[in-house]
Amino acid sequence: MNEDARSRAARYRLEPGADTAGPDETEDDAPPPRRLPEDQTLWVDQQIRAAMARGEFDDLPLAGKPLPHIDTAAEPDWWLKRFIERENITGVLPEALQLRKDDAVLRDVLDTLRSERAVREAVEEFNRRIVAARRQLQGGPPVVTQLRDIEVEAAAWHQRRAARARERLAADPSEPTGPGPIRRAWDRLRRRG
Repeated sequence: MNEDARSRAARYRLEPGADTAGPDETEDDAPPPRRLPEDQTLWVDQQIRAAMARGEFDDLPLAGKPLPHIDTAAEPDWWLKRFIERENITGVLPEALQLRKDDAVLRDVLDTLRSERAVREAVEEFNRRIVAARRQLQGGPPVVTQLRDIEVEAAAWHQRRAARARERLAADPSEPTGPGPIRRAWDRLRRRG
């Protein structure tokens, strides 16, 4: 690099007071210094070399390996798909498609809940989302997910819960059946209040 190029590249460094005007100059009177594209290229090269000297590029994921081939003509949004996979991003589907996914796993989600009240609230929230998606005017795929009947879902939840309890009892007969004394006392207190 010759001396003229170095001096042009040095103009890009930020120095204290370099951007302030002199005592008899105002900001309107002094035009900013003209920068050439070559100067910026030199400055960028200096920054990259300095980062390499500090070792900031040593632990990159593909260090020492060839870059993977990407057919951009066949897959124009390849970078977006890779970003979603790498960052494990979920919930970016249109609401109609997200509702279909959530509908497929709703039974499993309900089975993780511990009370009938929580099951009813979860089904109500799911139904609210369906109604809100049907009202939207933003376009996208149509909402074909059906509303869930809260009473039917609560009854099915009780049946699945009882079936799991029977399976646990069959696997381990020494396990106590029915709610324990603390649970029975809690249920009595809830019925009073």
